[in-house]
Amino acid sequence: MSMGNINISIKEEAYNFLNSLKAKNKSFSDVILEFKEAKGNKEHLMSFFGVLNKADIDWVAKEKAMKEFRDSFNRRMEKTTKEMETSRK
Repeated sequence: MSMGNINISIKEEAYNFLNSLKAKNKSFSDVILEFKEAKGNKEHLMSFFGVLNKADIDWVAKEKAMKEFRDSFNRRMEKTTKEMETSRK
């Protein structure tokens, strides 16, 4: 099925980007459709939204565990630093 032509307005930056991807034997439509195929369609991309907001992950517990790890790491670093300073004296 052949579609007619549709004129669109794009910013110069967008035009330059498309033009940089366009080969002499390709149209801007070809470039856009190739980009669409390479990047996936909107429905495919939208399926990734919210992936980090899963209900089965306890983000509060994860944040608490990360804070405890950082605090423990900082205590060990302080202890090691003091030991090193003491050994140099």
